[in-house]
Amino acid sequence: MPLDTSSPSETPQAPDAARTPGAGIADPRPGRLTAHEARQRLEHARNSRLAQLQALSETGQNADDHLLSTQAEAIQRVLKEINEAFARIDDGSYGACLGCSKPVPAERLEILPYTRYCVPCQRRAAT
Repeated sequence: MPLDTSSPSETPQAPDAARTPGAGIADPRPGRLTAHEARQRLEHARNSRLAQLQALSETGQNADDHLLSTQAEAIQRVLKEINEAFARIDDGSYGACLGCSKPVPAERLEILPYTRYCVPCQRRAAT
């Protein structure tokens, strides 16, 4: 699974890591996100969506109410997905595709941290 829940002290380091500034901070295993990294990305996504909702609520009455309502509903759906992703981190299933149970590539989780599916399963779900 792409989520690494080990602490930095559990992560093996190269022999010269203690002498290299910043060494041992990043996860040396490619294709993995730490729980901390995943939470940071989700927090950023949540804060961005909350700011969007705030901006929509501050929009004047001259704006198209239907358009604003549609945008607010879309943002609310994403916020729900973000909260579900936090729950998956807590229960240990974050990073596993809900469609095929295979690991979701870390690159996809970096771009869309609340995704539930790998790309092939997302395509199947969308059709």
